[in-house]
Amino acid sequence: MATKTNILKNNLIEALEQSLGIVTTACKKVKCNRSTFYKYYNNDKVFRAKVDDLQNLTLDFVESQLHEQIKEGNTTATIFYLKTKGKKRGFIERQEIQMDGSIESKVIEWTPAKDK
Repeated sequence: MATKTNILKNNLIEALEQSLGIVTTACKKVKCNRSTFYKYYNNDKVFRAKVDDLQNLTLDFVESQLHEQIKEGNTTATIFYLKTKGKKRGFIERQEIQMDGSIESKVIEWTPAKDK
């Protein structure tokens, strides 16, 4: 027999899948506090595994959408992909700062004022 808690956990998983992994949206859909969701997540290994699997599926979906935009010629999507996945091939932004001259430093000794 399914307990009330197990039914809520299953409903949360379904709502999380429908909301593409957005916890707040899933909790609102099943009328559950976010703190309850995170209590289940932190204390139930099976629930955590299901949530983590859904998060990976969501990431796969979003990544596939990015690939679609790249195929359609979206320059911004292409640049984003190269900046995040193409670092090993030199696609990275970096700033080079060149300084001419010297740097001087002074040590200043501070002493507290004496009471009068």
